[in-house]
Amino acid sequence: MSELAFFSGTMDCGKSTLALQIEHNRSARGLQGLIFTRDDRAGEGKLSSRLGLVTDAVEAGPGVDLYAYVVEQLSRGGKVDYVIVDEAQFLAPEQIDQLARIVDDLDLDVFAFGITTDFRTKLFPGSQRLIELADRVETLQVEAMCWCGARATHNARTVGGEMVVEGEQVVVGDVARSAAEVGYEVLCRRHHRRRMTSATARAGSLSPDVLPVVSG
Repeated sequence: MSELAFFSGTMDCGKSTLALQIEHNRSARGLQGLIFTRDDRAGEGKLSSRLGLVTDAVEAGPGVDLYAYVVEQLSRGGKVDYVIVDEAQFLAPEQIDQLARIVDDLDLDVFAFGITTDFRTKLFPGSQRLIELADRVETLQVEAMCWCGARATHNARTVGGEMVVEGEQVVVGDVARSAAEVGYEVLCRRHHRRRMTSATARAGSLSPDVLPVVSG
């Protein structure tokens, strides 16, 4: 039976790499997939991983009806055996509904990949809808690491190396950008709460962590 599967995790945990691996494995068996993506770091209409792998994809911009797109491909005689969606957190909730319809009405597997929360620790609307609708939700086992060595659980947006907590929910950036640009960094909860990035941690001599003192 076909299913809608959502693979989630922080940045740097290998989501896009897994998407490309699924595409490779299935295409090697003679199956043909349709790949959607949104705002990939490599540019419009690309699915890329930080390992340097990249393939062409369909840009799922605002207003694109994903179900109608697949139906059109099939009606023209095209072959679609499965659907892969990367950067699924950027999709609108109604586009996630369309993915569920692809599974239910067209009997195709849909593999969606994305991060769950933004730099403010708030759920992306697309990810929230995936959690609500997916037949299967899996957290990737490749753990990203905070600068301190602990498991990274939160995504932070940085400007000039300093963490920011205000601004538009979607601003395309990357962990490899220079400190002067808008970028992203994965942090453990402790350092996300303290807004302590790798750059600010190096900026001064840090005193040992102490328990907070509450007066009264």
